[in-house]
Amino acid sequence: MPNEHTSKQFDAELEHLRARVLQMGGLVETQISSAIEALSTGNIQLADEVAKNDHRVNALEVGIDEDCTQIIARRQPAATDLRMIMAVIKTITDLERIGDEAEKIARMTKLIYAQGKFPAPRYPEMKYAASLAIDMLKRSLDAFARLDVAAAAQVVKQDRLVDEQFRGILRQLITFMMEDARTISTSIEILFIAKAIERIGDHAKNMAEYVVYLVKGKDVRHVTVEEFERETASE
Repeated sequence: MPNEHTSKQFDAELEHLRARVLQMGGLVETQISSAIEALSTGNIQLADEVAKNDHRVNALEVGIDEDCTQIIARRQPAATDLRMIMAVIKTITDLERIGDEAEKIARMTKLIYAQGKFPAPRYPEMKYAASLAIDMLKRSLDAFARLDVAAAAQVVKQDRLVDEQFRGILRQLITFMMEDARTISTSIEILFIAKAIERIGDHAKNMAEYVVYLVKGKDVRHVTVEEFERETASE
């Protein structure tokens, strides 16, 4: 933390809080990677594991949220410390929702393979979009760990690439469905997966914005990328 507290115990509580957020982030990252691998390989057992592990993500959110409530009640934090706790509360909400998207990918994967059909799912595009979203998540967590505003700004810029990939996959799937109506059902399930990947990118972007709020005390939600860059560049 930027300021040293008179209470070493308070310092330890805040550090423990940050460590648990990173722990939750690591679990969520694993969930996404496993879900995408299940989609790529048809590994239904792995997809089942992703679905079963979703409760671990939910439990971490509940536990960290309770820790934040206890710290607020006992320590009555102010300034940077209060922003830290508020950023943690917001971040774990987005992490839990990313976990939900990973579970959705696993669920759609099981439906697709249960039908015995997998109509040209555009593996390269899907895997590339997923790799971008996972990288955004990693960068957001790293920015949070190091309180790095510049790294957070890079995540926000990267979100455009994920959005572009989603639009490209959407166009391909529409074309595919128009060419063969029998593939509509499965193609829609693939579209749900593509949308889940796009939403993961959105949540990672939100997390990067919380880092700016934490470090600079500025709310940069709902601003353009250009405005975001000006805010993060200014002192």
